[in-house]
Amino acid sequence: MTEIIQAVRGMNDILPSETYEWQYVEHIMRQLYQSHGYQEIRFPIVEKTELFKRSIGEVTDIVEKEMYTFLDRNEESLSLRPEGTACCVRATLEHGLLHNQIQRLWYAGPYFRHERPQKGRYRQFHQCAAEVFGLAGPDIDAEVILLSAAIFEKLGLSNNVTLQINSLGTFAARQQYREHLVAYFTNHKADLDEDSLRRLDKNPLRILDSKNPAMRQVIENAPKLLDHLDEESLAHFATLQSYLKQAGLRFEVNPCLVRGLDYYSRTVFEWVTDKLGAQGTVCSGGRYDGLVEQLGGKPTPALGFAFGMERLILLLQQVQPTSIANSQLHVYLMTDSDTSFAIGLKLANYLRSQVSGLNILLHCGGGSLKNQFKKADKSGAEYAIIIGEEEAKTGLVSLKNLRKEMPQQTLDEDKLAEYLKLHVSKKG
Repeated sequence: MTEIIQAVRGMNDILPSETYEWQYVEHIMRQLYQSHGYQEIRFPIVEKTELFKRSIGEVTDIVEKEMYTFLDRNEESLSLRPEGTACCVRATLEHGLLHNQIQRLWYAGPYFRHERPQKGRYRQFHQCAAEVFGLAGPDIDAEVILLSAAIFEKLGLSNNVTLQINSLGTFAARQQYREHLVAYFTNHKADLDEDSLRRLDKNPLRILDSKNPAMRQVIENAPKLLDHLDEESLAHFATLQSYLKQAGLRFEVNPCLVRGLDYYSRTVFEWVTDKLGAQGTVCSGGRYDGLVEQLGGKPTPALGFAFGMERLILLLQQVQPTSIANSQLHVYLMTDSDTSFAIGLKLANYLRSQVSGLNILLHCGGGSLKNQFKKADKSGAEYAIIIGEEEAKTGLVSLKNLRKEMPQQTLDEDKLAEYLKLHVSKKG
């Protein structure tokens, strides 16, 4: 017997029983992005490796250990995209979208990192993200953070996440702070793990991002970046906090929050939860004012965020396991003969043309009406339409509500269409 080929480890299928939850969340996010004036952008899954080396930084776990990189037939180094911000900057520069323009963009799709797979953290993972280009003030920082908060609010998850914010200041301020940090950690080398020792000389701020519990004490006692920020960054951060407070959004200042990518500056933030174990970050983002110039463009202020879709959906399933309907189906149409099937085939297409957004499944494959009712009930449909021998003779059809105790109705096709317009639930 031929061996069945399985999916690559850490690259998971999303089955029909799960996709409705994904569609539900994506629909809400799309609506909120559009309501805030964001336009969708799409870019390739494969990019030149140099894009990520220049943007993310060569001394990062992503570039050093996690990217899926290969040589194509022209001996050019290409990589499956490990994150989206660099791709978005590349696309906007290539197509001239940043020339004297403000851009609010959003995108969604799969990304790839060769990590150890665990719940909520996979080698192929999905993000839904937003980016803003051309605005430098704390006002847009506040609006972007409030947009991310609105997504949690709409999904009913606000009480299960906490907003953490910090400021990384300017590059010059971080360089001065870096000297203090290196001196401190050098004096505590015995307390550092292998990854932190490797980062000490090349990227010491990343030590603050360590999730190793054994290093918690030494990290908490380290010099704080907020104590070394330039005045302009401090003022920017203070104004942002004021805007968030006036908007009624609760947050925590986390002085150890640095984010994992080299291009961040000033405002950084994360939404975290205690419901998902070690993978507690559900959404993260911040400012990256130097990245556009770093990738060949003119100096352009920019910021954004990304939701980890797997973690967001895991959180939704855990907090509200029965809140999302498990079916997109409105109507299951059943027939009991070749004659009634021909009528049903025509009727199904008529109803779809008359009732906007109607999802109707026409039973195929024959079988008794009793067995078809079982399948209709299992399908999750709200209604069953029955065309039996009697209905085929009269030209009428029977309509039965499968979810409520209501009398079965007999209607002609026009009245049936009008009834469904008024009564079917609007699905995702």
